[in-house]
Amino acid sequence: MTQPSSPYFRPLPNLDRPAPDGALPLAGGWCWFTHAEVLERGRAPQVVPAKELPTDWRKALCAPRGAVAGVSMDRPRLMGILNVTPDSFSDGGRFAERAAAQAQARRMADAGADFIDIGGESTRPGAAEVPVEQEIARTEPVVAALADTGVPISIDTRKAAVARAALAAGAAMVNDVTALGFDADMAPLVAASGAPVCLMHSRGEPATMQRDPRYDDVLLDVFDHLRDRIALAEAAGIARARIVVDPGIGFGKTLAHNLALLRGLALFHALGCPVLLGASRKRFIGTLADEPEADRRLPGSLAVALAGVAKGVQIVRIHDVSETRQGLTLWQAATGMGQGDG
Repeated sequence: MTQPSSPYFRPLPNLDRPAPDGALPLAGGWCWFTHAEVLERGRAPQVVPAKELPTDWRKALCAPRGAVAGVSMDRPRLMGILNVTPDSFSDGGRFAERAAAQAQARRMADAGADFIDIGGESTRPGAAEVPVEQEIARTEPVVAALADTGVPISIDTRKAAVARAALAAGAAMVNDVTALGFDADMAPLVAASGAPVCLMHSRGEPATMQRDPRYDDVLLDVFDHLRDRIALAEAAGIARARIVVDPGIGFGKTLAHNLALLRGLALFHALGCPVLLGASRKRFIGTLADEPEADRRLPGSLAVALAGVAKGVQIVRIHDVSETRQGLTLWQAATGMGQGDG
């Protein structure tokens, strides 16, 4: 598991305006930075001026991110979650019927969702695998029915056959929680489709992933894994400009692991891709907030989403679109975020 002890550079983002002379833009977005934390395995971190960054790290951290499925990454974007499953951890069964799923998708679109992510297989801890035919039957009709919303549809699946059916029905993006690692046919399918793909870090199967997960250094281990999966995707013919990365909060991670990833989120901009954060209603929020009911974790979910945006995360994947849009709007106004930006 241990990687060579080369340095990593985590930018220290800031939002205040005006930015000081010499500040560097973070991923071409709303954050800037003048310093970075140098991380190296087995050594204490140190802070250095941004001007001391190696050229390749500086370029990756600063370059603007391209649009994803036609949606620009110049401001924070919301991805609404639509689980058409009977057993998802938060809303299982609520939108399993096609009419209910369509109505919920349209509510999210009206509330300002920039993407809608449709999943037909629960990947909550302990969940069992769903047969391909059943997953297609759950997702393909809903994708087809929502093609006219004007909001790009993402298919949340680790199976190539499910992704193929959804893309044919009008989906614009693939969201694979295994980063192309579950199905050998997924990488060539995505490459041929021209669709963007989200590569998420996970460890093990949903049924077993929370059984004592361990890392040498969770932030650096997840970064290295995603860097390797990006290389695999590029080798398969998927351009980096079509890749989004997700550190996989809650997927094979303890509470401490999740918090370490959230604190270090800005490091993932060095991968040169838009960063997606999916923490909505997850168990660690309930643990910290002493809230056992997943659908009562909106305040904690919003807090985590805004913390991610403050670190330059381009896409937040959330259940509560209207509430998150309101919170984001007020937070942007209060912080002056976006003033002087495009």
